[in-house]
Amino acid sequence: MRPLLGALALVTLLSPGLACPTPCSCSTKKNGRLLAECAYRELRDVPRGLSPNVTILTLSANRLGRLGRASLAEVPELQSLWLGYNHISSVEPGAFAALPHLKNLDLSHNRLADFPWQDLRNLSALQILKLSNNRLASVPREALAGLRELRSLWLNDNELATLARGTFEGLPALAQLQLFHNPFNCSCKLFWLKEWAHDTSVVLSRAGSTLCAAPARLRGRPVTDIPGALCVPPSAQLTYLLHCSVAGSPPPEIRWQIRTAKRRVDIHGPTVARDGGAKAGRQRFLAFKNGTMAIPDFGKEDEGTYTCVAVNDVGTRDVSINVALAGSANPAEELPRDDPQAGHPGGHSCAKGDELDPSGMGEKLVIVYRVSGQARSGAGSREFRLGILLLALGLLLW
Repeated sequence: MRPLLGALALVTLLSPGLACPTPCSCSTKKNGRLLAECAYRELRDVPRGLSPNVTILTLSANRLGRLGRASLAEVPELQSLWLGYNHISSVEPGAFAALPHLKNLDLSHNRLADFPWQDLRNLSALQILKLSNNRLASVPREALAGLRELRSLWLNDNELATLARGTFEGLPALAQLQLFHNPFNCSCKLFWLKEWAHDTSVVLSRAGSTLCAAPARLRGRPVTDIPGALCVPPSAQLTYLLHCSVAGSPPPEIRWQIRTAKRRVDIHGPTVARDGGAKAGRQRFLAFKNGTMAIPDFGKEDEGTYTCVAVNDVGTRDVSINVALAGSANPAEELPRDDPQAGHPGGHSCAKGDELDPSGMGEKLVIVYRVSGQARSGAGSREFRLGILLLALGLLLW
């Protein structure tokens, strides 16, 4: 009698978890987790009638073509979901968002050209993510943010040509990363990956097979071996006449940020055409391609901070200088010509090659005074009352 009662009690305990669709076989594991085994069944859709207690769902090696938003709504307790070796080409956003306990997700060997990356925001318990052998061409920079338990990430055998800097930041548990067999374009936009791979403790599986597909001169070379000389972060130097000299590889783009008491202006590129004419809407600040900034009819309202920003695929560098309008008719006579601190207490001269002492330097300041209206440009075709910019206290920045 006692064994019969025990059997009845067990049936009563497990009956809510025994609901199992006809194509599948269901069982309870030793750890109490309920397994629904639905692999190799030629299924074209996720079967209906799964118990809400299912924690492991195996749907590998079927003929699934897509996952709708409600495809997995019946199994909110899932911890492991195996969907590899199907024909999945589409996953509707929200399909995984309601699976907060998911630890293992395998979508390898499918036909995904896109993925609902936003769903990962709700999968904070995720430990293994397999997206290998698909058709993914990109991974958004913030796609993996918040996956603090993620240990293994498989992105190999896709169509990734590049990855945004910081893609793998915020993954403190990451131990294994697979990126091999992707057609990487090893431009300087990808140079960060080389530096990251050298500095991280993450194992980059088959790093020797993580190769450049482009450019031609680097084809077949490991991504972790991109020559450093090809990618140099920008440097910038502001000199008198508000000329910004930059260097770097690839050649940096020059941008300007102007902050005055009444306005904030961001200039992304030259505002003066090659023929010397100002482009429409930008006549107030003339930014030339060679890095020179000019302000016709400089007035009190133009006083402020002028920042030159040098940007290339490897990084960003900026230098700033304060610009003020002189109070006298000819302040150039009041400014030192050779020694940037002559006439100032504690001032000193700097010969070429000497290092400047930052503690003895004042603010970087350009004093502007007006030229008479008769002053003309070198070409003689246009008249500008350009401010003559003289560097009072200069500091060379790199």
